[in-house]
Amino acid sequence: MLFFNIKTRIVLFTLFIINFVNAQSDIEKVIKSGEIIVNGLSILKGNKSNLTTSNSKIVESVCIKNKLIDKITFSLVGKDEDGNLIKKELVIQKDGKECVFEIPKGIYTYEIVLANKEVYKKGEYKFNEEITITVKEE
Repeated sequence: MLFFNIKTRIVLFTLFIINFVNAQSDIEKVIKSGEIIVNGLSILKGNKSNLTTSNSKIVESVCIKNKLIDKITFSLVGKDEDGNLIKKELVIQKDGKECVFEIPKGIYTYEIVLANKEVYKKGEYKFNEEITITVKEE
């Protein structure tokens, strides 16, 4: 560059500035495009989770916490929409928590059995969303 005359230096400098400005403009376009794509994906993700929650025929998780003085056995019995029997049994230690994942929505009979084989509680429950049930002294 030392050997170029002033006119050549000015032309080269001008070309450098033009390339820099164009590159800057391209970078801004790329960044804006990226923002649009990310925002679009987050909207789709949000809509997808809302659709799966409201239209789903399954409950993502049913968790049981044991606050009694000994372990318990928690049994669930129900049927899916095709009439197939669904049976789940959880052994939950003292101060423990166990979960059943992806069970069909519906009405289930439950039974809580203590360590000494005594039935602590039994009944029916309609599962239609995620839930955590705490078993404790009444």
